[in-house]
Amino acid sequence: MSTTADPLAALGALPGVPEAVDSVRKAVDRVYGHRVMRRRSNEITAEAALRGARGSAALSGADWALEEVRRRTDFSIDAESRTVGAALRLTAEAGQLLSIWRQSPLRVLARLHLVAAGGAGVSDELVGRPRLAGEPVDEPLVELRLPSAGEVAGRLEGLSELIIAGGSAPALVTAAVVHGELMALRPFGSHNGLVARTAERIVLIGSGLDPKSVCPAEVGHGELGRAAYVAALDGYASGTPEGMAAWIAHCGRAVELGARESTAVCEALQRGAA
Repeated sequence: MSTTADPLAALGALPGVPEAVDSVRKAVDRVYGHRVMRRRSNEITAEAALRGARGSAALSGADWALEEVRRRTDFSIDAESRTVGAALRLTAEAGQLLSIWRQSPLRVLARLHLVAAGGAGVSDELVGRPRLAGEPVDEPLVELRLPSAGEVAGRLEGLSELIIAGGSAPALVTAAVVHGELMALRPFGSHNGLVARTAERIVLIGSGLDPKSVCPAEVGHGELGRAAYVAALDGYASGTPEGMAAWIAHCGRAVELGARESTAVCEALQRGAA
């Protein structure tokens, strides 16, 4: 990341990023301007949460049909169902942590991991804390270099300081960096992808860009697919301006697709078809 006083703002000025930020804002505004949002926003929020959880779980290896996620009540049968259950729990938890995020992001991340991993067959001593030296990481769908526990601790502290300090960076940039940094670090022994995408959601809601949480980036990440996700993450991990800009643009496209999904839900409700 940049070494300027406001490194996130500097990332916001990278080539292509201002255009991505503007495109996201327009997509979000279209959803919030829909007439259905004025009367039935709670329904849109609930549906976005379900679809976002489904998209996040798909990227973590549990690619279920939406109706299966909607129908299922037991999420303890096997690894895939536990992944879907964890994604649903995290989505529900995200809204409860907004007030804590800006003061103590590391506390929120620990809580998210506890929610994701609790009851998922993960040893209690590994839940809710960053991994220690020598501890393995179960994140098979991500093949980036795994930083040491010492590097993880230092970079998490740096990320926390950036969030607490605030700044002038657009919400998309901050959300993309939080997401990308957590995926690059994989600070926990498991469920890092689910936690990272939930943290992205928290930033987008808490920043005021998507206060009603109706533009689930997880939907877009899932729709864009694992190959594109991993390639964009490689760009972030490279630390180059081009790679960082490509990752931010990828996250922007994911938010736009989430907004499009909720717009379609609004249209369906308006037609009386949902």
